[in-house]
Amino acid sequence: MDNNRLQKVARLIQKDMGEILRYESKNLFKGAMITVTRVRVSSDLSIAKVYISIFALGGVTNDEIYQLVQANKPFLRNKLATMERNQLRIIPDLTFFVDDSLDYSENIDRLLKS
Repeated sequence: MDNNRLQKVARLIQKDMGEILRYESKNLFKGAMITVTRVRVSSDLSIAKVYISIFALGGVTNDEIYQLVQANKPFLRNKLATMERNQLRIIPDLTFFVDDSLDYSENIDRLLKS
């Protein structure tokens, strides 16, 4: 499939998933701030890999929030389908990954300063 089409779909999913996670964070994710850092879409548009960054609040760990995201995957896909029903014929299956690139870059900076 055309690479431009894949990039447009990935940007669309990233924008809409960011809005969904922002609106639902208080109800579903114990007020944690979850941002979508990157989305990769398979060439047949059947799978979307969503990379998220989690900032947990109130003594809740990032792993607990990630488990809540995994548990609410069907609900999130349904919300995405209602937002994109006029733009995509098939809503891709969502797989979530924790993006630790910020932690990695902070660790590199810390090591270089030592």
